[in-house]
Amino acid sequence: MSKRNSQASKAAARERLRAERERQVRRDKVRRQVVVAASAVAVLAAAGGVGYAVVQANKPGYWEGLKDAEVVAPAHTTGADGTTVVLGKDTAKKTLKIYEDPRCPVCAQFEQVVGPTVKKDLDAGKFRIQYVGGTFIDDKDNGQGSKNAMSAMGAALNVSTEAFVEYKSALYSAKWHPEEADDKFKSDDYLIEVADTVPALKNNATFRSAVRKGTYDAWAMAMTKTFDTNKDNVTGTPTLVMDGRTLVTDSQGRPPLTVADFDRLVDAALKG
Repeated sequence: MSKRNSQASKAAARERLRAERERQVRRDKVRRQVVVAASAVAVLAAAGGVGYAVVQANKPGYWEGLKDAEVVAPAHTTGADGTTVVLGKDTAKKTLKIYEDPRCPVCAQFEQVVGPTVKKDLDAGKFRIQYVGGTFIDDKDNGQGSKNAMSAMGAALNVSTEAFVEYKSALYSAKWHPEEADDKFKSDDYLIEVADTVPALKNNATFRSAVRKGTYDAWAMAMTKTFDTNKDNVTGTPTLVMDGRTLVTDSQGRPPLTVADFDRLVDAALKG
């Protein structure tokens, strides 16, 4: 190789190295710009995420948002927002108010033990029943089951008063009623599964649609308000009231949880 060719080769090699260094510098610059841009996007996204989280944290919950919503009242109801639910024969001379919370374990005990007697007396026209539903157990653990079950009971009541009574009994039954800490009634699927044990509700498309769409969710909140603002000074469940008097078994204010106690207290109230 001539000296001239050798020098030309070296010059070409130096040019290739220079060009490669410039390309590398440009690539490094672009890479830094991408990193800076990505970091800025990440910061903005994080800030936006925090902002969104703050908005969500301050946004009223679904059920709370229904307190002022328009109420669709079930059939077989009267009064403001359809929150007066009276069951039984019009010929009955007196009305027994029953205050209950769907998730209440003592209500379940009452319904399982005394419920059949209550229904027998109701069917016989011994008294009428005014049902008042509360959902305060949800408030204790930020749950939804009491409200959701109340809404489903509204859907059952819309079918018939008999469907309502049978469905309420099924919800409180030993088979279907969950432990108080288990918010199982928040599941529409579970509420429908229970309803399928009630002949009038089994595979009932109207009932199922109402449960899944939350047709009576606002009604459940209106009923909750009726419980919370009751004039019988009721704060717990189950509570039985007739003629403005709370029926209790002792000085501690315990409700009748046996058939004998229930019969004794109701018979005395009917005579009073």
